[in-house]
Amino acid sequence: MQWSYVLKFTGLLLWCISLFMIGSLITSLILKDGGSKALSLSTLISFFTGSILFFPFRKESPRVIGHREGVAIVTLGWFGATLMGSLPFFLGGVLPSFTDAFFESMSGFTTTGASVLVDIESVPKSILLWRSTTHWLGGMGIIVLSLAILPFLGVGGMQLYKAEVPSPVPDKLKPRIRDTAMALWKIYLLFTILEVALLTASDMTFLDALCHTFGTLATGGFSTKNASIGHYQSLYVEIIVMLFMLIAGINFSLHYQFVRGRMGTFIRDSECKLFLLTVLIFIILCTLSLWKSSYSSFGEAFRYASFQVISIITTTGYATADYELWPGLPQAILLFSMFIGASAGSTGGGIKFIRLMILLRHAYKELERIIHPHVVTQVKLGGKVIPQDVISSMWGFFVLYLGIFVVASWLVAASGVDMITAFSSVAATLGNIGPGFGSVGPAENYASLPEVAKWVLSFCMLLGRLEIYTVIVLLMPEFWKK
Repeated sequence: MQWSYVLKFTGLLLWCISLFMIGSLITSLILKDGGSKALSLSTLISFFTGSILFFPFRKESPRVIGHREGVAIVTLGWFGATLMGSLPFFLGGVLPSFTDAFFESMSGFTTTGASVLVDIESVPKSILLWRSTTHWLGGMGIIVLSLAILPFLGVGGMQLYKAEVPSPVPDKLKPRIRDTAMALWKIYLLFTILEVALLTASDMTFLDALCHTFGTLATGGFSTKNASIGHYQSLYVEIIVMLFMLIAGINFSLHYQFVRGRMGTFIRDSECKLFLLTVLIFIILCTLSLWKSSYSSFGEAFRYASFQVISIITTTGYATADYELWPGLPQAILLFSMFIGASAGSTGGGIKFIRLMILLRHAYKELERIIHPHVVTQVKLGGKVIPQDVISSMWGFFVLYLGIFVVASWLVAASGVDMITAFSSVAATLGNIGPGFGSVGPAENYASLPEVAKWVLSFCMLLGRLEIYTVIVLLMPEFWKK
């Protein structure tokens, strides 16, 4: 393990965090909202901590960045970013304890959107901007950002990219990994500008439009209002947010190909087609169930069903209705959606559609082999044969995901939380969704949970965002052996 380079890179990431804090600091100075002291201290602490890690090893150049270094850099980078990101909440007195501040920061960077803020609208606007900025940075990835803007980090960059990008099979769009990272961030920035412009055309202020855009494209869900998107009671706002939640839930490499002029790219991608078809089916089922039972008109049922289904399946977590008051079927569909998640290569969380597709096809092939023992079967996706090691990796991920869900649920329940809240809070944080059921439903938040539960759920957020393997491998003794 080349620890000198790991620490050097982590220091550079903390510099990036301090750089982005300056935007919120300037906002505070302009608005005079009382957040400037906390933000200035946080910026300085992040910068000097990064300097302490960077300067002793500034002349160190890696021989080869292997899997170990990639995993260590990504996990430590995310932990360091979360630690520094919690400072504005803690130093500004926005949250009463470091546990709550760390939870809020982890929720932001992992794009989970699970909040412990009781009265969001009383928080300084500049702090809320920083809160939403953590979403935007975490959405496309801090590590990918670094690969895009720091050319001298390109050595061995694929290891960092593979360890951080939320996809079972990372798409390398360009021959050089730095160019791939830059291409992804350009698309991300383009959609950001477009959504901000569209939301600003409504009754939203520019700052609110910016914060909600950050939460939408990162599929995070942090809002500047206590009632989330429901505060605006605007069909126009809901349509814009739904559109961009769907965009964020689709593989960004498809967006890149579409912008490059390949118009049929979405139609040809089997995962994208299944994702959109599933969303449509879930919306129809929820609408039919809600019509007459919860909403008098079909249009109203369709409106609220559409928003909640898209928000949960893309793991965004915005809300316009309290779905805990809905009948059993829509609730079951939303709970199932928490586990499925969005597409691979998107900013969404969850197990991902591509994994489910491949695992279901593999299971079908196994049934075929029982009927025809001598038939050679191959799992294909998009006309390409899926290697056996990829299938094995996906089965391993699936088992680990369910295992962590069960164990974490027991731990949260053991802290004194009821079972519905325990299970749904773990599902919502492991899937990077945000709202769950019980005391962490869309009309409540995570503030009432015990501190032990908040630390367990913070770990679940990190596991979910980094696709489990990247974090779990650090806990294995074999990882540290030469």
